[in-house]
Amino acid sequence: MPVIECDVAQARTRLEEAGVSVEPGNTDHERWRATRGKATAIAYDDKVVIQGAEPRDLEALLRGEGGRAHVYFDGGARGNPGPAGIGWVIVTSDGIIDEGSQAIGRATNNQAEYEALIAALEAAKAYGYDEIHVRGDSELIVKQVRGEYNTNNPELRERRVTVHELLSQFDDWTLEHVPREVNSRADGLANDAMDRA
Repeated sequence: MPVIECDVAQARTRLEEAGVSVEPGNTDHERWRATRGKATAIAYDDKVVIQGAEPRDLEALLRGEGGRAHVYFDGGARGNPGPAGIGWVIVTSDGIIDEGSQAIGRATNNQAEYEALIAALEAAKAYGYDEIHVRGDSELIVKQVRGEYNTNNPELRERRVTVHELLSQFDDWTLEHVPREVNSRADGLANDAMDRA
């Protein structure tokens, strides 16, 4: 449940300019409420709390464009190929902004790593960040995307092209290989997804 400390009058204006309908609050403590899709933003004196299953769109509008985020991704398969899952986390100075976990069916470890990276980049773009620092524990994927390793597999080449298209939408980005323990949250989310696959 994201909590955004802000000027709630400015936040209301930002939502209204984006075409989101804003209504009076339901209690004496609520300044206003706004709903879009499966999320509701509730304004109090100096903060907005977003509730619901899909808070990303409302949060992106309220936080505004720009800013920097750290993005972690991980994917894996049991059996290689086998039941596969992905996990990703977006972190800023405010803490964890969002995270995701998804079973993706049957795939190889490398296919799952690429799918995790793509999902993480799409989420970061939806939030409007213009600078991202991406970290993953797959040295192969990191070095393929950075052009240090060749990508011979046609499916992986296609995914690498998609990653480059997404990265090109950011003003600045870095991609770094990190040890698994640094990537533990995304790794745990990917394993949770494999448990569900």
